[in-house]
Amino acid sequence: MLDGKNGLILGVANKRSLAWAIARSCAARGAKLCLTYQGPRFEDGARELASTLPDSAETFVLPCEITQEADIAALVKAVAAKWRRLDFVVHSIAYANPDELKRPFRETSKDGFLTALDVSAYSVIPMSKALAPLMTDGGSVVALSYLGGERVVPNYNVMGVAKAALDSAVRYLAYDLGPSGIRVNCVSPGPVRTISASAIADFGKMLEHVEKVAPLRRNITAEEVGDVVAFMVSDMARGITGQQIHVDSGYSIMGVTTVAEAGEAKA
Repeated sequence: MLDGKNGLILGVANKRSLAWAIARSCAARGAKLCLTYQGPRFEDGARELASTLPDSAETFVLPCEITQEADIAALVKAVAAKWRRLDFVVHSIAYANPDELKRPFRETSKDGFLTALDVSAYSVIPMSKALAPLMTDGGSVVALSYLGGERVVPNYNVMGVAKAALDSAVRYLAYDLGPSGIRVNCVSPGPVRTISASAIADFGKMLEHVEKVAPLRRNITAEEVGDVVAFMVSDMARGITGQQIHVDSGYSIMGVTTVAEAGEAKA
């Protein structure tokens, strides 16, 4: 499905990160990959993970601090030197100061707001601009979003606003890059146990709630997210752009979300 395609996956942090699940799914389907990590403390882990991928000799690992123009420029230069073209990019990067998730949203600080928007939303714009020239045969950009950008999710706070901005940026990029044959979409996973998710208060209760009321009566896995992203960057999704694809056991379709109202029976 991805044989002959070159892909860049941003934000590999550890074996539980969604970026890593996406890398595994894409590599298993034949893609050659470049993985990025944020800083020195993530380098050894990212390289160790990369070594376990199929055709790992063809995988290369680079640093990239997404808010630094110099890092983006260096990444583009390295990818261009390695490959004739780039076929897809996965933006799996988000950050908010944990303190901003612990207090009421009305107490969000200006610095905290700007940091969350810069890392989680704005970063997809300069990255797409920088990498688009390498997509000489068209390509695909996929960003990871979340339902908290569409609806209020308690304790998600400023990250919800950042995801809303990301969702909108994806639509505008889809319009902007469409004439070049570059598709831009969001994949919006349901809650998955990752290191970053642990910063959200009552995350365990969120998982329990989704399992009880989602149509499939279960939570999703990181592997399911990886498989959907692999589809979205493949030619099978060549007619899809500017869209938000939910991978959440159907939870996002529910207008009623309490167990009593939705009914616990599976009949």
